[in-house]
Amino acid sequence: MTTALATPAAIHSDPALLLLTVEEAARRLGIGRTTCFALIASGELESVKVGALRRIPADALVAYVCRLRGASVTPAGRA
Repeated sequence: MTTALATPAAIHSDPALLLLTVEEAARRLGIGRTTCFALIASGELESVKVGALRRIPADALVAYVCRLRGASVTPAGRA
């Protein structure tokens, strides 16, 4: 029986990860790394420190997108 080794791409795209690197978060959002750092610096995207590492909670991406969607929704009948 052979065992499959996890490839680096498989490890980095694991949807079960709770904390993401800035690069992983940027990739999931479809934005650049610099833009992701700017969102973190402005407080728009939550991040945490784990020792010297900066990580983004996976659910912070969902919260950020929900805020974006809520900001673009206009009440019915208004332009």
